[in-house]
Amino acid sequence: MKIVDIKTTLLTAPLKTPFITSLRRVEMLEDLVVIITCDDGTTGYGEGAPTPVITGETIDTMKAAIGYLKPFIIGKEIAELDSILKNIHSRLLHNTTAKSALEIALYDLKAKAEKLPLYRVLGGTKTAFKTDITISMDHTEKMIADALQAVSLGYDTLKIKIGDDPVKDAERVIAIYDALPKEITLRLDANQGWEAHEAITLLQKIETYGIIAEFIEQPVRADDIDGLKQIKDAVKTPVLADESVFSLGDAKRLLELDAVDFINIKLDKCGGISKALVLADLCEGYGVKCMLGCMLEGPVAIAAALHVASARAGTITMIDLDGVALLAHNPARGSVIFDESRLVLSDDIGLGIKNLS
Repeated sequence: MKIVDIKTTLLTAPLKTPFITSLRRVEMLEDLVVIITCDDGTTGYGEGAPTPVITGETIDTMKAAIGYLKPFIIGKEIAELDSILKNIHSRLLHNTTAKSALEIALYDLKAKAEKLPLYRVLGGTKTAFKTDITISMDHTEKMIADALQAVSLGYDTLKIKIGDDPVKDAERVIAIYDALPKEITLRLDANQGWEAHEAITLLQKIETYGIIAEFIEQPVRADDIDGLKQIKDAVKTPVLADESVFSLGDAKRLLELDAVDFINIKLDKCGGISKALVLADLCEGYGVKCMLGCMLEGPVAIAAALHVASARAGTITMIDLDGVALLAHNPARGSVIFDESRLVLSDDIGLGIKNLS
């Protein structure tokens, strides 16, 4: 199977409700889909979500990066995947989302060449998962209503977006906690919204109230490694690094400093499937569990992430792949059965992408 063409198209779909964090507000999924075609007509699909405030990438920069990398991919046999991936990552720095979209399409082709679901090509066996769902930042009453609605749909783990005001954030978390059945697990995500001392004060306050979240995600700026360490040492709530970890080097530094409890792996952030697998293996070596998260991607990228989660199920023990659940409608059909919190991989070949609209 020789690669003969690479094209891109937009994948769009409205969200059920605006996605609001301390960094951004999103009302519409607008992702870039990569379509790679081989000489026998086989097609592989990839997807990346532009997130300028985190990765620095837009639709236009992703198109430009993919255009730049095309000459290093066209004409290659899919059997040369390792060599192709080396080219992608060595010929252009950064641009992790564009690289991830390319990688997903290439791995889709590899699995199709082997006539297997991608998770089996990657060595996975697990097929059923449960995801949390994000409760966007808003006024407290709206967040409580959204949380109760999620619970009514069967979600037992909620990720609460906070980070714009530490005092208000504490009030939100306590109010949401009081409104929910006590068996519901809370995850907190500040998206770099606090200083270390603010995070410590807030977390200690809610801990005194009896609230120990499953984790606090990225409470301080991505480059504030000392801040992460200070928080980890001062509170009972585990600390999960997200924006602080793009590369293997980033993760290794945090793990060597014992600065966090968990690592959040995202394909768009680390550069794709191959990089995600290596990150998970590094964390396994340190005895640190991971979450597999998303950047508000659609069904193609979410499917790819779930295949990675299957391949490293022993280390990736937390799933935050609610991107499709947040959409008003699913713009594609693939290898994942989406049933609110329940995500199930099918035996479709590759990623099983069909009916891409």
